[in-house]
Amino acid sequence: MSNPMMFRLWHMLLGWGSVGLIYTLTDHLQSTGQVMAPSPLDRMIAFTPHAIWLYLSFFVVVPLGYLMTPLDRVRWLSRAMRLTALGAGTVYLLWPTTMVYPVDEGTTLSSTLLAALTYVDSTQNCLPSLHMALMVLAVWGISAARRSVRTAVFIVWVAAIAYSILQLRRHLFIDVVSGAMLALVAGMLVDALGRSRQVALKGNMQ
Repeated sequence: MSNPMMFRLWHMLLGWGSVGLIYTLTDHLQSTGQVMAPSPLDRMIAFTPHAIWLYLSFFVVVPLGYLMTPLDRVRWLSRAMRLTALGAGTVYLLWPTTMVYPVDEGTTLSSTLLAALTYVDSTQNCLPSLHMALMVLAVWGISAARRSVRTAVFIVWVAAIAYSILQLRRHLFIDVVSGAMLALVAGMLVDALGRSRQVALKGNMQ
């Protein structure tokens, strides 16, 4: 694909789109989830619907990941997201989880947005958090440009979103951590497979 922007958008569609497809399918195919108990850390973080604004900025971080990742790493980012989605989807089907969600009776715009999110989102698919996994991959891709200040800004931003996830009680701490770990494993596997393929191609050319 000769147009760099179209290349980025195409791979974002493949990567992020696959996540949405797998997330939706597993939500319909899985059995009733096991209720996850909050940890002491989860109980220490107060619930607030106002965290919804920071939470929703996730939908800015992921596209920026595809736009700011060096062009030669965009295909890696897309493949890593697809592998992450497959890993998470497998867990969702084999060991579906849910949690006790707080009841928000507020009348603010934040509460209205949270109610809309709750209506369209799955009540299961808790562990691992794909929300967290995709952000880790996006920042990983951005960091490949080796711009320290930009990378630091995105790390702080993603950490703040992770905290907002806990404030909203959309996930528990273990979900967030497992999502980050899944992203790291998927990213490393895609890198390893890429190196193996390059070695194989060089061997065939000799």
